Amino acid sequence: MSVYLIADIKVTNDSWVSEYAAHVHKLVEKHGGRYLSRSGNIEVLEGNTSDSTLIAILEFPDRAALDGFASDPEYAPHGRARQGGSVSNFCVVDDTDIVGTIPYLKAG
Repeated sequence: MSVYLIADIKVTNDSWVSEYAAHVHKLVEKHGGRYLSRSGNIEVLEGNTSDSTLIAILEFPDRAALDGFASDPEYAPHGRARQGGSVSNFCVVDDTDIVGTIPYLKAG
């Protein structure tokens, strides 16, 4: 079952960003993941205005693959740098429909 990582990031010190972007993409691929979006073009359609700098949406084939990426020792220094230079909120969602009425999604 596919899982999606939604990373909502407010950069507070951008010293980590270029190194992170240059290396983490390959680590995501190493664990079977792929970026669906990594953008700073954020428009709030409803709710409170966001002060996020960027939002990234990544797809992994399953939760084990995502967990493998997150716990990869090669990722650790990049993760620490991001945490030190940002306020990051990461959410994981799967590909299910909680109501169970969308035919192309599995019932949740």
